[in-house]
Order: sequence, then structure tokens, then C-alpha cells
Amino acid sequence: MVTGRHRAAPRSGAVRASAGRLSWGLADQAVSSMTNFAVGIYVARSLGATAFGIFSLAWVTYGVLINVSRGLATDPLMVRFSGPPTDLWRAAVARASGTALAVGTAAGAACLLAGVLIGGSLGGAFAALGVVLPALLLQDSWRFAFFASGEGRKAFGNDLVWGAALVPSMVIAAHYGSVVAFVVAWGMSSAVAAGYGCVQTGLLPSLGGVRAWLRQQSDLGPRYLIENVGNSGGSQLRMYGLGAIAGLADVGTVRGAELLLGPFLAVLMGLSLVTVAEAARVLRRAPHRLRAFCLLLGAGQAAAALSWGLVLLFLLPDGVGEYLLGPVWQSASELILPATLGVVGASFFTGAAAGLRALGAARRSLRAQLLASAAYVTGGLCGAALAGALGSAWGVAAGVLFGAVVWWAQFGSALREHEPVPEVDHEEMRTP
Repeated sequence: MVTGRHRAAPRSGAVRASAGRLSWGLADQAVSSMTNFAVGIYVARSLGATAFGIFSLAWVTYGVLINVSRGLATDPLMVRFSGPPTDLWRAAVARASGTALAVGTAAGAACLLAGVLIGGSLGGAFAALGVVLPALLLQDSWRFAFFASGEGRKAFGNDLVWGAALVPSMVIAAHYGSVVAFVVAWGMSSAVAAGYGCVQTGLLPSLGGVRAWLRQQSDLGPRYLIENVGNSGGSQLRMYGLGAIAGLADVGTVRGAELLLGPFLAVLMGLSLVTVAEAARVLRRAPHRLRAFCLLLGAGQAAAALSWGLVLLFLLPDGVGEYLLGPVWQSASELILPATLGVVGASFFTGAAAGLRALGAARRSLRAQLLASAAYVTGGLCGAALAGALGSAWGVAAGVLFGAVVWWAQFGSALREHEPVPEVDHEEMRTP
């Protein structure tokens, strides 16, 4: 009986520790997503549907580029360096953050050039995005570094700093009343949080370590890069295609519907910050429980997404929606049902995605992401051609539900094939 108590105590301690890390992930993403939600609402009310559509195109482009950074820099960090801070962790974080900064600088230069060539309001938005991208991607890398070390409270503090810096920045941007001003205000406030991340870690990004980092993570980084770009790139292609087919106002309408789902997406994205690290811990501690952990994770998020969508459909008064989105509300409200179904599907496959990342099954996760993204883009663009923003929303919902099936099929296959993940060369990592 005593032995049983001794076995139960460590298990219950592990569960409490895991719950604590998940809670910090939720708290951090609540701050991050609610500030993003506030920015979106503020811009939508200030600029109207067409200008908000331009802002949304810059936003989804940032979404693609942040996923490039994560694929090369912080996703391998989460898979291979999740644990308490050590000298090895510090060396890895310096190189990973340096990689994120390098990606931001290169991509920012490309956006700046594209903005100059495009011209007009749209070109100005892309040029402004190019200026602020290095800070945006560096700030994001600190968040993942903290979750890899189990210090979610530091990521939470970092996002609080960004949120606080956003308030005066948005007020100044509103004075100028242009898309460019809002993009610059949003990005420059992230530079404050990026600088604070250096203070929190006591580290500077190591640009000199980028080449070594990419070489050491060459079995994971390129696959995660393609996988992440397949995910966010699908959203970008859908938005660009929708703008070309139906107009920029329809892009603003779709983004408005996404903003209504923002509070729940805070939960979804918050969990995604820590689920890979938690799944990796489950795999090391009790591999036979990984399937159940991922199933519970995905099903729980899907149920929560459905609940939130039902609240929006049946309990949100028109007056509140009009207050939040202004002129965008009327058209965006028609997209709530298909947008909810799309988030339900995305929520369910996040469990499988976390499991594949924990297993290091980059080839299978890449295959799943490419198939799911192809279905997403095809559904979104075919729907746009048939019925504008509403048709695009229904097409995306169908594509995402198909993608959920693909993700879980690949996860099941990876579990059957599982072999130990190759060890990192720790001596090489310590080399400056």
C-alpha cells in the first residue's frame, strides 16, 4: 500500500506541473490574442471594410512569415530542448532567436521591396510590415523559448509589456488614420517586448550561430518550414484569391468573422504554445498514453469551439456586433456558422499535430499539412468563385474537416512506426 502511494505521488505531481504549464499557455495567449483582437476591432472601426481588407492582407502575410520563423527556429527548439533552463538551453535559445531575427530581416527586406513596387495603400502596408518584421519575429521567438523551458509566466509577462505598449501606439496611429500608421504602431510596440525578452533571458540573439543551428536541425527545420508555410500560406492564398475574385471588402468581411472567434482562438493558440512540449514529456514518461493525451486535447478544443460558435449565433445581440465591427458587422455575421465549423475541425486536428511533433515524425506531419492546406485553399477559392465571402467560408469549413481526418490518419501511422528520436549532438551545441 505504501508503494502505491509512492507511485501515485510522482504521477499526481507531474499532472499538476503539466496543468500549471498549460494554464500559463492559456494566460499568455489570452493576453496575446486579446491584444490582437483589440487591434483588429480598432482598425475595423477606424478604417472601414476596404482599408481593413488591406490591413488584413498585411496581417496574413505576417502570419506566413512568423510560421517560417517558427519552422526553422522555435519548432525544433520546442521538440528537442523542452526542459528546465540549462547551459544547453541557453545556447540553443541564442541560436534559435538569432535565426528568427535573420528570417525577419530577410523577409522584411523582401516586403519592403514588394511594397515599393506595388505602390498605393496596399504597397504602403507591405512596406510598413517590412520595417517591423524583425521585431515581430524576435518577440515571438522569446515566447517559445520560455515555454520550452517551462517558464510560461515569463512569456505572459512579455506579452503584457507588448499589450501595454500597444495602447499609446494605437492612439497615435488613429491620429494619422491610415493603414500604414496602424501597421507601424502594431509592429513597433512589439519591439519594446522584443527588447524586454533580452532582459528576461539575459541573452542576445546569436546571428553568428544561425548557420550552425540550421545545420543541427536540418532533419526537422526544413520539413517544419514547409509544413508551417503550408498552413499559414494556405490562409494567405485564400485571402489573396478572395480579394482578386470578390474584392477587398470581402477580405475584410472574412477577417471580421475571424475576429468574432478571437476569444476562442486565444484558447486554441494558447494551448498550441505548450502542447508540443507536453506531448514530448508524455512520450518520454509514458509513451502508451500519447494517443489518449492527443485525443483528449483535440476533442476538448473542438467541443469548446462549437460552444463558442453557438454563443455567437444565438446569444450575441446585433447591437454588440455593430459596436465591435462597425460597418463590417452585417456581412461578417453571416459567416459565423461556417467559420465556427472550420475552427471545430482545426481544433480537433491540433491534438494529432502535437503528437506528430512530439514523435519527431516530420515527414508525416508535412504530408498531412500539405494535403490539409490543399483542401483548405481549394475549398476557399472555389467557394469564393461561387458565392463570394460566404461561399469561401463554407468551402474552407469543408476543407478543414477533411484535413482533420488526414491529420489523425497520419498520427495513427506514426504511432505504429515510432522509433526513438535521434539524440542531439550536445557537444556541438555547446561550441560557440
